[in-house]
Amino acid sequence: MISKEHLETTAKVHDQQLHRRVDLLLRTGKVLVESMADSNRIVRNMKRTAAYLGIPEDKLHINVSFTMLMVNVSDGDYSFTKFQRIDTHGVNMNAITDISKLSWRAIENDYSLDQYEEELEKIRSKKRNYTPWQVAIGAGFACGGFCIQFGCDWMAFLYASIAAILGMRLRGLCNESGLNHYMGIAIAAFVSTMIAWASTLLPDTWTSTPWHPLLACALFIVPGVPLINFVDDMLDNYIQVGIVRAMNTLLMVTAMAFGIAFAVKLCNIADFFPTISMVPHHNYFEYAIAAAISAMGFSMIFNIQPRLLWVVAIGGIIAVCTRNFVNLGPSTDNIGLDMGLVIGSFAGATLVSLIAIKAVHWFHVPNHVLTIPSVIPMIPGVLMYRMLFGLININVKGVDEITPLMKAIESGINSGLVIMVIAIGVAIPNIFGRRYIARSKNKRLAEILKERKARGKFIEW
Repeated sequence: MISKEHLETTAKVHDQQLHRRVDLLLRTGKVLVESMADSNRIVRNMKRTAAYLGIPEDKLHINVSFTMLMVNVSDGDYSFTKFQRIDTHGVNMNAITDISKLSWRAIENDYSLDQYEEELEKIRSKKRNYTPWQVAIGAGFACGGFCIQFGCDWMAFLYASIAAILGMRLRGLCNESGLNHYMGIAIAAFVSTMIAWASTLLPDTWTSTPWHPLLACALFIVPGVPLINFVDDMLDNYIQVGIVRAMNTLLMVTAMAFGIAFAVKLCNIADFFPTISMVPHHNYFEYAIAAAISAMGFSMIFNIQPRLLWVVAIGGIIAVCTRNFVNLGPSTDNIGLDMGLVIGSFAGATLVSLIAIKAVHWFHVPNHVLTIPSVIPMIPGVLMYRMLFGLININVKGVDEITPLMKAIESGINSGLVIMVIAIGVAIPNIFGRRYIARSKNKRLAEILKERKARGKFIEW
């Protein structure tokens, strides 16, 4: 007969094991949330990790929010719930990839809990692939690539890059000092704009496009990942998380606009946009180079593996050249379909996303690792700045204020539409393709778990 003390000891050990498993599951999810993974990916990876940990999916309940994770394990008679707070957020594509690989490797190689915890801690504490100055230089040249797409010459490309490099490094120092995140963005945008404005005081003979650097010098702040994740989450029915991501994006853009506007007013910069053409006048080869530079630069900000830089460079070229071909045409004396910027941006983002659905099997990385850096070079910076400068230069003395206000509204609507279709273009093929990918992954997972049970390595809670 089993004694009461033995039953109590067994129940206590059982509880301790369950507590540890749920703790490991939450810590896994925390790395994903902190690395800015979309909610669907967070849940999928946590469920696969739970399968490794022996927690049945029908007994598992996961709730994801922007600042908190909750896991509940319940079978009707017994229920255990634990929370995990999320304190920081920063795009880390390398960590997202490593967590995905770890969840599969742990099942296939029968990791012990100690082994899994050790590997998880290595991922959490792993140094980023690039030093702060390498990231700043990459971000700077990415903004220079934007400047080329907006129509500047290569000397202005250099001006924009220098301003962005210094601004990006300053933003990093602000974050390291513990300064408020949004204040750091405003300061970085202000300093970048000031440096870009200072470049306009240099001799006119050096560049024929002296004002273009002001359009691109602060675009390293553009929150492309939160924006695309917002659309992903809304389409995947993670409404609350999506709304929070959208609000975070809005606050970042607001902080960026505040820093730029303060610099514009301080330097008394006039509205120079009427003199800047919206029609691209570089050839496709130059745009391809600029897109590749921008894609690789943002990849460094997102901490993508160095081996993938050439891949996202090609993705950026495909996205931008497709956008330009669909957008431009006879009306602008260019080769193309002449269907407009919105349709062109949607076509570029969708094509890259469709290619990435297949490419993830070639390079063994999540879809967004390839797609997001590739579509970032299509961000409509000129339209965003036209809106901002239109609002700043509104004349408050009478009816003259109507014209700049209407132009600002028009530019704002167009830029919002372009950004939205880029995000949707990335999200929709991924969502539809995910069903087919999920089938094969679920089949593979079931086979691996069956083999693991046969080896006697699988203990279900």
